[in-house]
Amino acid sequence: MATRRKVAGKARRKGKKTPVRKAARKPVRKTKKISKQTAKKASPRSATRKRASSTAKPAAKPAPVRPPAQPKAAPPIRPARPASQEQRIGVVTHYYSHLSVVAMQLEPGTTLRVGDLIHIHGHTTDFTQRVESLEVNHASVNEVGPNDNFGLKVIDHAREHDVVFKVRS
Repeated sequence: MATRRKVAGKARRKGKKTPVRKAARKPVRKTKKISKQTAKKASPRSATRKRASSTAKPAAKPAPVRPPAQPKAAPPIRPARPASQEQRIGVVTHYYSHLSVVAMQLEPGTTLRVGDLIHIHGHTTDFTQRVESLEVNHASVNEVGPNDNFGLKVIDHAREHDVVFKVRS
């Protein structure tokens, strides 16, 4: 919103402005804008010429010859657990941070019970825990199936689209 300047003394009034005579005006000079020029980098050829033409320096001692370095062997990449010990059972659909609870969608033909060992793995998530609490509509249950909307208490932060595995003992 625009603010008004206070006028001291005379009140503002609307009216015709007095015409300014052309003779009283002074011509306004336009100033040229000076653009900054970037410094040019010296080409490698000119740098070598300058070095060659500069004053002669005493020869430096030759560097000792080192044997070629052997490349380090990369450590073998091993999965945290063999895939045969884990079965994919579902995906995290939502995480409630204030409760540390995940909502999950189980895959068809799978069940989850209290006491099962699960592994939750994602882009930044990777932890294993034992199922201690399962709830369907705020009621505690011992087992859930693929059609149930349920909550699962977790020990660490989980994110949507993290994969849930059941660890076989």
